[in-house]
Amino acid sequence: MKFVTYKLRDKEYPGVLDNEEKSVYSLDSVFGVGRFNTLVDFIGNAKEEHIKKIENTLKEKSIKTISIDDVTLLSPITKPIHDIICVGVNYADHLKEAQSAIKDGNLDKVTKPVYFSKRTTRIIGPDEEIKGEFDFDKEIDYEVELAVIIGKTGRDIPEDKVEDYIFGYSIFNDLSSRRLQRDHIQWFKGKSLDGYSVMGPVILHKSQLPFPMEVDVVSKVNGELRQNSNTRMLIQDIADIISDFSKGITLEPGDIIATGTPAGVGMGLNPPRYMVKGDVVQCEIPEIGVLRNKII
Repeated sequence: MKFVTYKLRDKEYPGVLDNEEKSVYSLDSVFGVGRFNTLVDFIGNAKEEHIKKIENTLKEKSIKTISIDDVTLLSPITKPIHDIICVGVNYADHLKEAQSAIKDGNLDKVTKPVYFSKRTTRIIGPDEEIKGEFDFDKEIDYEVELAVIIGKTGRDIPEDKVEDYIFGYSIFNDLSSRRLQRDHIQWFKGKSLDGYSVMGPVILHKSQLPFPMEVDVVSKVNGELRQNSNTRMLIQDIADIISDFSKGITLEPGDIIATGTPAGVGMGLNPPRYMVKGDVVQCEIPEIGVLRNKII
């Protein structure tokens, strides 16, 4: 099951792709008009019987669908309920390149998950143009990441119960302004410029992957391979991250956790290669799909 948010005649709707991924079922058509107004609304209220009903709908093909060519796919979650939770330097090879590029002595002491938040008023979706804020910072970088979408409220979650609190997974591009990161000696502003959060094209329901999952995480710029790793290379795996972060902090349905990026980002190349106008950045996790955007 691949959940989406799509736009049709200037209105946004939550839905789910058919098994061939050529059309979309509106959740209105499955559950009734107005039952779930957004995907976050569905995630927060979804029970096992809702998931079963969708599974049966996909098998029986008993409800009318809308051709994917007639809608615009948006980020599955266009406006998150909180700032996005991010895990920094969570692949050993990226930690090494970050230590070299940023020259922050604190990175040499990393033993626990490195958390930061990413503010956004709207998450950009697949094939949507990204307005590069070149007037503020010309060093615009890409970071492909596996995003975990929380499915139910939880705090102090044991590691062996983490999967129970997950709804699904998506692809996240954590765009970053590197000079701003250096100038402010922390990452919040450099990560939070408008339009610098990109996610999609779908949320893959957790039932479609074994847990813990091992999925390839890949990025390309103008067709050139830049990042190529697998989530089995995470320093802190998903169970570690969610269990640790939830100690003393309540997670809620629709919360987004970006789990870290592997080596190959622009700042880590020699010489650094940042994005410019006209570049097309493509982030891929094969089981989930392809997230492609052009910088303007």
